[in-house]
Amino acid sequence: MQGTANLNIMMKAARKAARSLVKDFREVENLQVSMKGAGDFVTRADLASEAILKEELMGARPTYGWLGEESGEIAGEDPTRRWIVDPLDGTTNFLHGLPHWAISIALEHKGQIVSAVVYDAAKDEMFYAEKGSGAWLNDSKRLRVSGRRRMVEALFATGVPFGAKRTLPATLKDLARLMPECAGVRRSGAASLDLAYVAAGRFDGYWERELSLHDFAAGYLIAKEAGAIVEGVREGQDPFETKTILCANNDIFSSFARVLRSE
Repeated sequence: MQGTANLNIMMKAARKAARSLVKDFREVENLQVSMKGAGDFVTRADLASEAILKEELMGARPTYGWLGEESGEIAGEDPTRRWIVDPLDGTTNFLHGLPHWAISIALEHKGQIVSAVVYDAAKDEMFYAEKGSGAWLNDSKRLRVSGRRRMVEALFATGVPFGAKRTLPATLKDLARLMPECAGVRRSGAASLDLAYVAAGRFDGYWERELSLHDFAAGYLIAKEAGAIVEGVREGQDPFETKTILCANNDIFSSFARVLRSE
């Protein structure tokens, strides 16, 4: 797809930050003997990635606002546009040497996500979308959600809460209801890639609670533009208000939602 100038800026920024992250990722395994050392190293890698993205994106569009995972929110001269950035989605995977992490960049205009990039640098897969123009992978592959219609054949993804998150009991109930109905559930550790994989038909659906906006803003548009239905976990919820996601192809969505929304 021939993208707009903004999308090209986003893709260029993602590739530049990825070069730094890939270099750092190669060093992670050497640091596993020292957990503290590895953790500090990954934190620095995360911060360095965000600094590169901020320099590239704000340098190209200095009037836009900014919302970054590490640096927080900065109001722009243009109040209608802002970048929403996760410089390293899948930090725990990165820390453990697992090659499943991504750079996520979304552009918001008047409260709507209009452009999105999720770059899986370890596999060199660039997922991207613009509102009304479809979702794409790398240079020319148009993304479409899967065509599966039966829950028993469907593969789902989720994020299982950890640490101080409050939603573990609800997620365990979800799993207890869903597992007997489907082909399996994966917890891969990067929300942006879960949504991109729904767009690509690799997963048939995805749900998660207690997200941050930078976790899902880009993936949300990519999934929608590939034909997915995306709502909040509960009926009538707006993902951008509740920070919850329920996402699936059109044929599976109603059955998937019925299972997860049953009490």
